[in-house]
Amino acid sequence: MADILSKKEIAHFIHYGFVRLDNSFSRETADAVLEILWNDLPCDRSDPLTWVEPVIRLGMYTDEPFVNSVNTPKLLIAFNQLIGKDKWIPCRNVGTFPVRFPSNQQPKDTGQHVDASFPGNDPNNFLEWRVNIKSKGRALLMLVLYSDVCENDAPTVIYEGSHRDVAKLLSEEGDLGLSFMELAEKLEELPKRKEAFATGKAGTVYLCHPFLVHSAQPHHGSTPKFMAQPPLLLRGELSISDSDVGYSPVERAIRLGIGLLE
Repeated sequence: MADILSKKEIAHFIHYGFVRLDNSFSRETADAVLEILWNDLPCDRSDPLTWVEPVIRLGMYTDEPFVNSVNTPKLLIAFNQLIGKDKWIPCRNVGTFPVRFPSNQQPKDTGQHVDASFPGNDPNNFLEWRVNIKSKGRALLMLVLYSDVCENDAPTVIYEGSHRDVAKLLSEEGDLGLSFMELAEKLEELPKRKEAFATGKAGTVYLCHPFLVHSAQPHHGSTPKFMAQPPLLLRGELSISDSDVGYSPVERAIRLGIGLLE
């Protein structure tokens, strides 16, 4: 198959930190995922009066529709374009689901953050997980929409270009990097960035640089939002300097952030 991402889209990824892929998987696959998720939720799909929490988190899913949704030919080609062939590990689950419901309550997880990628001293404490300048363990952050999401439906807030600011910050922290919380506490010091919203039809996937700052927000719509945020894992590690074979778009974005010219 031909390349999925154009040169313009790859340039957008490098400079702004994300690219949107519509119709990455079918509506039928999305519906199969929703059927499973609704069955596991402690509320009634047809009765909004039972939607009493602003967000309910569901666990890891490895069922066929979940795995198929993040391994379509379209996505696999895009992964190769952004990271390099054979440099990433195919997804075998889609992580946890923060299912967001219309609510007047303020959810407690709306802070700006960067997803961490490798464990700290306590692998069971996510707040101690870490991220370093080579993005050890993580090639991409993916925002995978299984329901239609408009601007009222709590779309993830993306801070355009923030991945380059984070790269500069991490460049001073060595291989150990920063923990999830250490990095989160430093984000307010970074330049203010334009906000974009991860909206789209079910089947839309946002492929995001692993350093991209993002945040959740309250749901002011009428239909629950279903989105997964799985990492695409790295097979090895990123090359930031002294590469003999050139740099992938993920690597080029980091180099741009730390002032290494092409």
